Amino acid sequence: MRISRRNRREWRVIFWISLISAAISAYFGQAVAPADEPPMRGALQGVLTSFLIGTPIIFFEVRRARIDALGWMRRLPLAGYFLVKVMFYCVVILAGLILSRLLMSIGTSQPVVFDSVFRNSILFSVGMSVVGNLVVETGRLLGFGTLKNLLIGRYARPRQEQKAFLLIDMKDSTGLAEKLGAIRFHELLNAFFRDIADAALECDAEIHKYVGDEAILTWPAGPALNEGDCLTCPFLARDFMVRNAARYRDRFGIVPEFRAALHCGEIVAGEIGDVRREVAYVGDTLNVAARLLEASKTLRRDVLVSAELLALVRLPSGLQAEPLPTLSIRGRDAPLAIAALSLRVGQDQV
Repeated sequence: MRISRRNRREWRVIFWISLISAAISAYFGQAVAPADEPPMRGALQGVLTSFLIGTPIIFFEVRRARIDALGWMRRLPLAGYFLVKVMFYCVVILAGLILSRLLMSIGTSQPVVFDSVFRNSILFSVGMSVVGNLVVETGRLLGFGTLKNLLIGRYARPRQEQKAFLLIDMKDSTGLAEKLGAIRFHELLNAFFRDIADAALECDAEIHKYVGDEAILTWPAGPALNEGDCLTCPFLARDFMVRNAARYRDRFGIVPEFRAALHCGEIVAGEIGDVRREVAYVGDTLNVAARLLEASKTLRRDVLVSAELLALVRLPSGLQAEPLPTLSIRGRDAPLAIAALSLRVGQDQV
């Protein structure tokens, strides 16, 4: 069975955070072990405790959005959401600490005692869980790529970069909002963006931001761009929505459709803002992509791409590009050569 890139990415995150947590816990276990105990025993207990506590918590944080049975948590008010998480953390931490001590006492005459080491272990586990949760939640809010760039200061000073952009806009969003109501439309948007996120991860795209009912995806110049993954991405997103068609119809009575536009060029990337900071992309490239998305409505084509991007990438075998009349862009001297992307005849999916 083929594992999606999203699943592989999530399992890599779980593995590496668990490994780092085990290393830190091994050091802590060795440092707080009683003087009459071999240091390796304390380190081993630290690793075991990390496995019993850290791994379930990490799995919960990384995978809970993908577990349908936990969907009710997303509908809780913020206070209730954090209360449930605190209760879960407390149960896992206490159960993990007790179980690790029971396992380490097997085959020995040493009784299980709740001493100062146990109390320090509780404080250490709570601290590790809070820090890990803060990192995961901040990464979800900003995007893990953006969080990494902010932490290492990649865009502390503006820099020029070559990037490709994919803009995806839901069709008839105003009519759907009126039909479904604000709350259910928000739920539809969330499901819509989740399918786009799956496609983005499959195609190595970064989700730059969501603007209303529009998602902005981007790729840096490199292998993922040259191989044409950016051209595949909107069709893969559509494929995910088709696969989830029954779920969409059951919940909302419709399956969402979208228009998309692709363009590439030079942008200036840099941190922007004071009270709230983010990495912003500035330049003509994004403006042209937005105009291209507007043109898709008048031209009645679901996916438009600039000839400039087509010249840089390999057209995937399952797609065909139909040249269209050039497009006049306000503020741009030369007209823009464009094409409509579509699946080849007889091609069910990319």
